[in-house]
Amino acid sequence: MNDIDAWVWWLVGAAALGIPLVVTAMPEFGMLAVGAIAAAVVAALGFDAVAQVLAFLIVSVALIVVVRPIAARHRHQRPELASGVDALKGRQAVVLERVDGSGGRIKLAGEVWSARALDAGSTYEVGQEVDVVDIEGATAIVL
Repeated sequence: MNDIDAWVWWLVGAAALGIPLVVTAMPEFGMLAVGAIAAAVVAALGFDAVAQVLAFLIVSVALIVVVRPIAARHRHQRPELASGVDALKGRQAVVLERVDGSGGRIKLAGEVWSARALDAGSTYEVGQEVDVVDIEGATAIVL
């Protein structure tokens, strides 16, 4: 097998490793495919089989050791964007009708909501700004 054939075989190997990457969605196959591409470059530059295998191993192992933990962290992170009722928690609202432990009305995110005070003994007067700490059904709990 001559040098030109070696780089072709490495590229065939990289393509072969790309197939299980697509089928199984396991990124490790992609990292091995990149290692095979690195070995193809080394072969195209005229280095011997030992250098080609070393390039494949070094690049593949480096990618698996460095990239895999980063990818695993990103895979397990939850999105930071809150939506629906969760997006309203922590926002400020303006009291439209006196709010106390039994009820009242606030303007929250451009809408009128029923509200009640978190602390039953607290009272918030019209025009006062309050913080929404929770939503129970259609009632905002404010502080």
